[in-house]
Amino acid sequence: MATSKLHSFDFEVFGKVQGVFFRRETQKKAAKLGVCGWVMNTQTMTVVGTAQGSKEMLQQMKHWLSKVGSKRSRISKCDIKNERTLSALEFSDFSVRV
Repeated sequence: MATSKLHSFDFEVFGKVQGVFFRRETQKKAAKLGVCGWVMNTQTMTVVGTAQGSKEMLQQMKHWLSKVGSKRSRISKCDIKNERTLSALEFSDFSVRV
């Protein structure tokens, strides 16, 4: 069944995304959707990470990362790259990296 395939993408979110609980809220959203991966701040004031899960849940995650974010964040752009199909998840949960 095609819908059970696992997918992965890397992301970088630009705008006011540091100091606004963006990583914590990203982790909460991922847990709610059943998405695995990680998120972290960069020295260039962006947020980067990897998300893995079903295609349907990742579509919702992409929307959240590019349009919603945490309450105090202001997203100017979200780059999605390295989209690929997986045979198995590479992460067991969604973590905040420092």
